[in-house]
Amino acid sequence: MIKMSRSEKAFDIVNYIILTILGIVTLYPLLNVLAISLSTYTAYVESPLMVFPTKIDFEAYIRILSNPLILSSYNNTIFVTVVGTVVNVIMTVLTAYPLAKAKVRGVRVFMFFIMFTMLFNGGLIPTFLVVKNLHLVNTLWALILPTAISTYNFVIVLNFFESIPDSLEESAKIDGAGHLRILFSIIVPLSTPVLATIALFYGVGNWNRFFDAVIYINDRSKWTLSLLLREIITENSDVLNALDPMNAVTVYPKTVQSATIVVTILPIICAYPFLQKYFIKGIMAGAVKG
Repeated sequence: MIKMSRSEKAFDIVNYIILTILGIVTLYPLLNVLAISLSTYTAYVESPLMVFPTKIDFEAYIRILSNPLILSSYNNTIFVTVVGTVVNVIMTVLTAYPLAKAKVRGVRVFMFFIMFTMLFNGGLIPTFLVVKNLHLVNTLWALILPTAISTYNFVIVLNFFESIPDSLEESAKIDGAGHLRILFSIIVPLSTPVLATIALFYGVGNWNRFFDAVIYINDRSKWTLSLLLREIITENSDVLNALDPMNAVTVYPKTVQSATIVVTILPIICAYPFLQKYFIKGIMAGAVKG
């Protein structure tokens, strides 16, 4: 057993203290929002900085989960996240494989144009005009197709594909396999860590997509959770009235806001642990070439 010097012990102690403080600072807002969402409005007024609910009340959750506007926003967000992530991963894989393994002519030219988009883009107005001319405005596809590929994620997948030995591909070609067979039977199964990583990146991005929704979505029935959350947080009276159309019980904005925030972030928090084991492995494998 290696003995630690006093300086090393002091360094570890300071690190633990700093990390503990950072953990508390990071965790406290989440616990506070959760506690407020589970408390009565009176309890919130008495202790707005609470960490644990003192008077548990599920009225806010009952209200938002039984409201058609919340349910439609949830369905729209799930559609954008699931379909968008599938499209993102497929397009990224189909773009990275030819440039990494298929020996396409003009690879440098394609790579130049792809990497160019990391530094410059078409701009807000030209992008909006393209989406409008494609008749995608006020559709959920406007939140999926314009962002089908992330250059950053593309580079990670490309580097991972390049790290796979060419001998596997050559052996498959000898057996008569084509590029599609090689891609889906060999490359993709070996790329599970990096694909799970970029799927997490894409999924979180699609779930939280806000700015594009503000620009392209006009119909309230096609709102995503991020748009609805913005309206509730800004205490828009129309939205709050929609949460209780019969005005049977007074709607308190703060508890509804907190409950909506919890409902919005809960699916991502639940999904992350299942992908965490791939996260670091995928990033390291895709970020280091050779």
